[in-house]
Amino acid sequence: SRPGQTQVPLCETIPVLETYTLPPERELSFDRAHLIKQIIQASQEFGFFQLINHGVSEKLTHNVIDVGKEFFVLPAKDKASLYSEDPKQKDTLRHPCHPLEEHNAILARKATSLSVRKLSLWVLDLICEGLGLESRYLREELSQVQLMAINHYPPCPDPSLTLGLPKHSDVNLITFLLQRESHGLQVLKDGQWLAIEPLPNAFVVNVCHMLHIIRNGKLSSADHRVVTNKKIARTTVTSFIHPSNNCRIEPAKVLLSDYSPPLYRDFVYKDFLRTYMANTHNRVPPLEAYKIQN
Repeated sequence: SRPGQTQVPLCETIPVLETYTLPPERELSFDRAHLIKQIIQASQEFGFFQLINHGVSEKLTHNVIDVGKEFFVLPAKDKASLYSEDPKQKDTLRHPCHPLEEHNAILARKATSLSVRKLSLWVLDLICEGLGLESRYLREELSQVQLMAINHYPPCPDPSLTLGLPKHSDVNLITFLLQRESHGLQVLKDGQWLAIEPLPNAFVVNVCHMLHIIRNGKLSSADHRVVTNKKIARTTVTSFIHPSNNCRIEPAKVLLSDYSPPLYRDFVYKDFLRTYMANTHNRVPPLEAYKIQN
């Protein structure tokens, strides 16, 4: 469906969190407990937050976006082996980055993907601590796969006619987005679309369906979309952290009780991916089939 009005209010309440720029041995000098509280509150209320001073250098983040911009102006024959032309109003370069032993590829061993993976696992450890889980609960199989995507949204003569990316929630565990100066990302909050302001060298982080299920529905996997711009192209870099295909997903047992029974049945991740694609195509809410009906 056509988006119609795409000029929406700028969201000034999605938290911007300062993480750390210090080496691990000096972490005691910042308020870890306060940061964890902020992350959990943002994940519950919005499903989104932004990270600044996160330890990934500005040079790296600028370089990867610049490489993406250069890639999309190459002749078609030069980018054919990596390029996926999307039916929506965007072009995409997708690249698996982890596990390293399975992907002897261009971006997999680059400093940017390695730095983002390190940051994502650190944030997941903080989320575990905030939820009352073992500190590495979300590691190993639950966060084994990292997919990097560089999306390019060319200018659209009439943004009211088409979206860069339609309304959706991410299927994976957690997502880290670099958008630099590119406006266009909007999140749905209380029935209203709100624009997320691009901040220099910030990561936009969003909770995804698998983390929503593991916390038994207490963290928000928010709907979001990307709108197009009449004059300016938008190039972004997204890192999706996924479970392994054979990972079994279920609400964390340690967080369940008689007063908080499981809301979702367990399933294998690859089976969810299969039904997710079909449900999305048919506009069926993707989590409905996995809810426990009381």
